[in-house]
Amino acid sequence: MPHATQQADIVTAELDTALKGGPFHVALRAAIAARGLPLQRVQHHLTRYGVRVGVTSLSYWQQGARRPQRPESLRAVRALEEILHLPDESLIRLLAETGDRSSGRRSASRTYRSLVEASDVSRRLLAELDAPLDDGLHTLGHHERVRIGPVRELAARESQHIVRAHRDGVDRFVAVHHGDPGCAPERMTVQALENCRTGRVRRHHETGLLVVELLFDTRLRAGDTFLFRYGVEDGTAGVSREYVRGFGAAGGQYALQVRFDAGALPARCHRFTQNSAAAPRCGRQELPVSERHRSVHLVEPRVRSGSIVGIGWDWD
Repeated sequence: MPHATQQADIVTAELDTALKGGPFHVALRAAIAARGLPLQRVQHHLTRYGVRVGVTSLSYWQQGARRPQRPESLRAVRALEEILHLPDESLIRLLAETGDRSSGRRSASRTYRSLVEASDVSRRLLAELDAPLDDGLHTLGHHERVRIGPVRELAARESQHIVRAHRDGVDRFVAVHHGDPGCAPERMTVQALENCRTGRVRRHHETGLLVVELLFDTRLRAGDTFLFRYGVEDGTAGVSREYVRGFGAAGGQYALQVRFDAGALPARCHRFTQNSAAAPRCGRQELPVSERHRSVHLVEPRVRSGSIVGIGWDWD
């Protein structure tokens, strides 16, 4: 019995050390060992939280062969903290960490928390609209135009989608607009601009989310392509400093253009990418602003599931 107690003390000490210094996979492995749970039981507990993760994925995570990246996987990390009786955000913090201790790491952690909160609310709003997670559409192309107004606010955005149905009967698309901090979704308006009309709309003030149903007035068959365009008039928040787009599923080309008001040109612009919401930002590239066209843009030929791209700017 003393031997068993000694072993338990060693396991606890290893867990404490791993939670303080990481890396993520070592801490996860130590936490699972401390609880004495086989991976099948961990998976069972996750399903009770409404999260589906395979045993193989859990094994890869604790070996360091893969890192949680998709929104569903990132939600699992938060659930694991409760299941394994860990301090809040202990695994989230480690997941956001890289080799250095820069402010970028802290920014990634904040981005992760924001994404999880918005994702949870978005799921609830989608459920209210009876929208399945798999909407039956594959994105071939998505072109976005963002307009920054005269007082440096996110004034509006317009999206054009080219999609292909991968099952019969698809007749709608549910769009999500995430405004800047301090925005008022109740004052935003949606415009159906081409080949669609607006259906039900849901808003959530605390997270700045607006969810709108866009109806096609036709039922697509598997293999059919469709093009539609819509816009959101915003202008309800303060000074805007970036526009970010995350991708839950892999898709085709994504293009983002940000246009500035003639009286409010930024000092500098840059593009960036993230492999996931929990990863640090990378791929920074300066984007020169033309005084004539007052715009910058980026193009991603193919987007990966869980990836994030964006454009940021400085006003000084």
